[in-house]
Amino acid sequence: MSLGAYVAVSAALFAIGIVTIVTRRNILYVLMGIEMVLNAANINFVAFGRHYGGLPGGGGGLEGKMFAIFTIILAAAEAAVALAIVLNVFQAFNSVKPSEADQLRE
Repeated sequence: MSLGAYVAVSAALFAIGIVTIVTRRNILYVLMGIEMVLNAANINFVAFGRHYGGLPGGGGGLEGKMFAIFTIILAAAEAAVALAIVLNVFQAFNSVKPSEADQLRE
């Protein structure tokens, strides 16, 4: 497959993730949209690393894979922290809608 095919899939996934983040009214859907955006970045890292990794001075495409692994680790940490925040918001406001969690507690 060509590099353009990977970039097209990544762009579509990125667009779906952004639309999900902007339009959804549930914190869990917003988190899923963020995960889609991060996965789109992973596809780009691996595709460009594979395409340009064989050039002189390149590491055989390992750079893109390493960036993707770091992004996956970042996404796992983000999911753990975000789910803890969602549980606290639900406990405090009895809702998972971001618009309803706008009051500061004393």
